[in-house]
Amino acid sequence: MKKAKHFIVPAFALMLCLSGAAQSVQMQAKSAASKWPDVLKNDAAWFAGDEAARIADNLLLYQRSSGGWPKNIDMASVLDDAAKAALLKQKGEVDSTIDNSATYTQLKFLARIYDAQHTDRYKQAFLNGVEYLLKAQYANGGWPQFYPMHRGYYTHITYNDDAMIGVMELLRDIAKKKPPYSFVDETLRTRASSAVDRGIECILKTQVVVDGKLTVWCAQHDEVTFKPAAARAFEPVSLSGQESVGIVRFLMRIDHPNEQVITAIESAIAWFEKTSIVGFRWQETPTAGGFDRVLVRDAGAGPLWARFYEIGTNRPIFSGRDSVIRYDVSQIESERRNGYRWYTDAPEKLLKVDFPAWQAKLKSRKSI
Repeated sequence: MKKAKHFIVPAFALMLCLSGAAQSVQMQAKSAASKWPDVLKNDAAWFAGDEAARIADNLLLYQRSSGGWPKNIDMASVLDDAAKAALLKQKGEVDSTIDNSATYTQLKFLARIYDAQHTDRYKQAFLNGVEYLLKAQYANGGWPQFYPMHRGYYTHITYNDDAMIGVMELLRDIAKKKPPYSFVDETLRTRASSAVDRGIECILKTQVVVDGKLTVWCAQHDEVTFKPAAARAFEPVSLSGQESVGIVRFLMRIDHPNEQVITAIESAIAWFEKTSIVGFRWQETPTAGGFDRVLVRDAGAGPLWARFYEIGTNRPIFSGRDSVIRYDVSQIESERRNGYRWYTDAPEKLLKVDFPAWQAKLKSRKSI
């Protein structure tokens, strides 16, 4: 019998192998999103790990007694003992909101980690958060920006930055038992479904009518009269070329739309087609102090839409912190011109991709 040959791996080669393995691990670690809310982009394997649990425990600390969360915080940051103690003292704060993706984003995270780790405290925090959303809803179907209530425009039905639509998308996924919400019981799913139905009724009631024709929506609507409402000084009563996109997409995802929903969608699409701005590009131009956003002529540019349109004329409108309506974005102060999104191309995909797909789906259902 021949003796087995033994190979000696040189030390430097072994070190190279180990170094390569370490670099591979580091590269994998770097590929995982680490900031809030980007961590929601991580895969299921990440949600089963320790880092996801650390962030979930952060969310429990940030969750207010109301069940909701405050906004504009990187909740994935590492917290020391002093920060944790301070958050425990802030449980009673009344800053819970659905603005800037707050609350419903935290709930998405908690559902995913509970689905991966089955930790009871994450489930309970999720259920408390859903209860918060259901309590915050008005009887007329809308949601305010803050709950408990804050005085001022915060009480308006808030479509701004897709706040209400973000809540309704979450509740609809819960109602439909979509992953990772299969752990939610039937009673809560039924309540979520009912909340979505009321929300749709609110959307239909707030669609703005001009000269007898349905158009789109304002970013905020009065919670009593349903009329378009202003918010911050530079957010006037208007028709929204930005927020209306998310509303239409939500309506398009209704499984069996009635004629009222179909009319709402088709009317909004007609308005978007009518109000597109062609031959211009919204760009950043370098300046000595940084940059300036300007609207420039460009025959080859794709269509744009203004953030706000004047009701009745469909003229793009702009205002600075003085709340004076202007028809030329260059006439408002530099701080607001460069610190706000005055133009958008979001409706282009809605018109070219989403609407034709919705029409095809609707036609196929009608033929059955």
